[in-house]
Amino acid sequence: MARIVMKFGGTSMAGIERIRNVAQRIKHEWGQGNEVAVVVSAMAGETDRLVNFCREASSLYDPREYDVVVSSGEQVTSGLLAIALQAIGVPARSWMGWQLPIRTSDGHASARIEDIETGALLESMGEGGDGREVAVIPGFQGMALGERVATLGRGGSDTSAVAMAAAMKADRCDIYTDVDGVYTTDPRIVPRAQKLSKVTYEEMLELASVGAKVLQTRSVGLAMKENVRVRVLSSFDDIRDEDGHRGTLIVGEEEVDMERQLITGIAHDKNEAKITLTDVSDRPGAVAAIFSPLADANINVDMIVQNVAHSTGATDVTFTVPKAELARALDVLEKGKDAIGYSQMIHDTKVTKVSVVGVGMRSHAGVAAAMFKTLGDRGVNIQAITTSEIKVSVLIEEDYTELAVRVLHTAYGLDAPDAAE
Repeated sequence: MARIVMKFGGTSMAGIERIRNVAQRIKHEWGQGNEVAVVVSAMAGETDRLVNFCREASSLYDPREYDVVVSSGEQVTSGLLAIALQAIGVPARSWMGWQLPIRTSDGHASARIEDIETGALLESMGEGGDGREVAVIPGFQGMALGERVATLGRGGSDTSAVAMAAAMKADRCDIYTDVDGVYTTDPRIVPRAQKLSKVTYEEMLELASVGAKVLQTRSVGLAMKENVRVRVLSSFDDIRDEDGHRGTLIVGEEEVDMERQLITGIAHDKNEAKITLTDVSDRPGAVAAIFSPLADANINVDMIVQNVAHSTGATDVTFTVPKAELARALDVLEKGKDAIGYSQMIHDTKVTKVSVVGVGMRSHAGVAAAMFKTLGDRGVNIQAITTSEIKVSVLIEEDYTELAVRVLHTAYGLDAPDAAE
C-alpha cells in the first residue's frame, strides 16, 4: 500500500464529464489499496473570470477580499469531485484549507505555506478496508492570520499538492495535466522531441524557470527541498496503461542514470523584453544606480551585458526584464535618468530566451561553445548570455525562435530516431 497525492489542473476539471473521468482515475488508485489525497484546481478559465469580477468591482480592491472571491473556484471543484466519487462507491469528503488547516503567511494573493496539520486528515484516510476516505482538498489556498482565506498566487495548486505530499510523507505526488510528461523540448516545434522517463529536481527547476510550462517553479523548488518524488502525467491517457510506463518522474540526482545524454532539454521563453542604456558612465557605482531602483520596485532582472568602455569613458548596458514588467521598468529608469546618467534608453520586445539544460554540463566542457557555433552556423545572432552550473541561456531575435530550438535539439542528439518527420 502506498500513500499518494494526486493533483488535477483546471483542464482536467473543466466540466462534469471530466470530473467524472478524474473520479474514475482516483477510484483506480484507491482500488489498489492506496491511501489517496487529491488536490484540485478550479475549472479552466474560472479563476480568470473571478479575477475580472474583482477588477470590475474596484481597481483598488482589498487583497483579503480578492482572496475570498478567487479561492471559491477550487471550493466548487472540491465539492463536485467528492460527490462524483461517492456516486461510484468511493468514500470521499472535501477538506477546505481552514479545516485542516493549511497555515500560510499573511501575503494575500501571494501567500506562502508555513504549516499543514494532517492528523485528522490521515485518520480519515487510513481507517482500513473500504471505509477509508479519499480526501479532496482545494489547491491554491490556505488560512492566514486572523483566520482569513489566503491564496498562493497563480499556478499555486501545484505548490499545494507538493506541500500536502511533504506534510503527509506521501510516497509520491502525481501531477495530472494535459500533457503526458516532460519532453526534451516543445513537441509542437520539434516533432522528434522525446518524452523523458526521469528528470532531476535541478533540471526541472531550470526548465520551469526558462520557459517550460509543465510545472510551476515554486512547486519544483519545494519538491527538491522536501525530497518529494513527483510524477507528471496526462489525465487523458488510458487509465489501464502500466503505471511504470506513464509520465515523467522528477527525482533526486541519485535516481538518475548519470551516463545518459549530456543535455536533458531545450526550453524557450518569449516573455522577455530587452532594455539598453547607452553612454552610461564607466565608474564604480554606475551599475548599482541602474539595478538598485529596479530591485526596489520588485522588478526581476535576468540577463545582463555590459559592453567594453568607449574611449569617452562611457559604456552601454543591456539587460532583460519580464515583458509584463517592461512599462514599470522604463518608468523607473526614466525617473532615475539623472542619477544613472545615460544618453538613450532603447527597448525591444521582439526577443526570445533559448536555454539548454542538463546536469551533464557539470562534468563536460564545450556545451556553451557547441551552442554558440550551432546558432552561428545558421545565422542566429546572440544578443545576451547567462549561465548556471547546469544551464546556458541566450537571447535572440524572436523570429529565429523555432529555428534555434530545432537546430539545438538536433545538435545535442535529442531527436528521437524513430519519430515521424
